Amino acid sequence: MKILISVDMEGISGIVHPTETNPDRYDYERGRAAMTAEANSVTAGVLDAEPDAVVWVADAHGPFRNLLPEQLDRRARLVRGKPRPLGMLGGLDEDTDALLLIGYHARAGRGPAVLAHTMNDGILDVRVAGRSMGEIGLNAAMAGHLGVPVALLSGDDSACAELLALVPSAHTVAVKQSLGQSAAVALHPEEARERLRRAAAEAVARRAQVAPLALAGPLDVEVDLFSPATVDLAALVPGVSRGDGARTVAFTADDFAAAYRLVLLLAQLATVRPG
Repeated sequence: MKILISVDMEGISGIVHPTETNPDRYDYERGRAAMTAEANSVTAGVLDAEPDAVVWVADAHGPFRNLLPEQLDRRARLVRGKPRPLGMLGGLDEDTDALLLIGYHARAGRGPAVLAHTMNDGILDVRVAGRSMGEIGLNAAMAGHLGVPVALLSGDDSACAELLALVPSAHTVAVKQSLGQSAAVALHPEEARERLRRAAAEAVARRAQVAPLALAGPLDVEVDLFSPATVDLAALVPGVSRGDGARTVAFTADDFAAAYRLVLLLAQLATVRPG
């Protein structure tokens, strides 16, 4: 059995501000230690339920080099660094039995929600077949395309609600209640880790009861971009056209895997600044 744990940072208990998630800021080291500790709790819970499972942990925040390798549970395999296939879902394949999304955050425009965004500040919204999706929805649907269910998500209450709207049978653990973009009422880190360990064991044990989020193609996708310069770059990509409004681009994908990869590319283009 193979379980993939994708670990983001904004949804870790206690984290509420970019100083805790940005490698250039003063409080980042505490944030990455907390991220590693929650990854370890979930790994332990998976192995409580399935001692013979192969556990892959994908570092899925920012540079994908946040988790502390020497402090990670030695029974896990760490997927680290970028660029890489499937981005935040590095290591996902058809042989994966369940996906666990840990430390995740709500999509751009949703609130109140701690550090809500979609991939980076250059993307304002992603709509797939008319439905707005952030990282939670996009990653759940990419996993679903491969037949893999999202069995567990942790983050603030808004992130948990976002997954449950898409996958009602999934397990969620709200490690904090959002008060705004940079404010929350958080569980004590040790309490959060204990809840995550129990939830991971239960989620893996009942993974067969969770249906993958499968979206049949072809799929019409619209992406709202912050910068008009990014729209200019995106329009150079074959198959991508300008949509309604100065900040929207649109394309049609044969299946969700194609849509997912193109959204990842647009997210990277959004980081390019005009010369």
